[in-house]
Amino acid sequence: MSDDEAAANAAKETLKRYLVSAREALAWKLDGLSAYDRRRPLTPTGTNLLGLVKHVAYVSAGYLGDIFDRPFGEPYPWDDGDEADNLDMWVPAEEPTEQILALYRRVWEHADATIEALDLDAPGVVPWWPEERRNVTLHQILVHLIAEINRHTGHADILREQLDASTGMNARNSNVPEHDADWWKRYNARIEEAAKAIQTRE
Repeated sequence: MSDDEAAANAAKETLKRYLVSAREALAWKLDGLSAYDRRRPLTPTGTNLLGLVKHVAYVSAGYLGDIFDRPFGEPYPWDDGDEADNLDMWVPAEEPTEQILALYRRVWEHADATIEALDLDAPGVVPWWPEERRNVTLHQILVHLIAEINRHTGHADILREQLDASTGMNARNSNVPEHDADWWKRYNARIEEAAKAIQTRE
């Protein structure tokens, strides 16, 4: 293996590691919640935890499937015509959580196969992007997906904390300092005090 090939393989493994970390963190946000709390809207635009997982599954299927001529092979919610708006962002009662998680796993098996099969400079076309930038490479799409999934995982972080004060990237890493509820109450009070103080200066 040449030095260039070794460097490309190392770069691909780094990208894949960040992608796997993001997608696992998002799925973990569902652990320990009731079916209701996984689905209920927690923002005015209806953002909900299970809907985020469903959305990321379908978006990832497109980006690491169709655009590299490796179709995922299952229908997308937005194929349903007039009723399609945001169907990938929420989950009807007749779709159990395990059905969504099974979809999530199938998508990632397909995505991992695409990553394994293609070089980072493999070309693809994103037909829903503006014409001047729709020609892409696997490298670009991996970076795009890492950014997109982490953005949605950040949404999920906030939703889950609102539900039960749970935080973190996984069961072993809360990703915040370890303090009791009284410390966090005092901390929040300091932030609120600073926010109120600025009112007199602006």
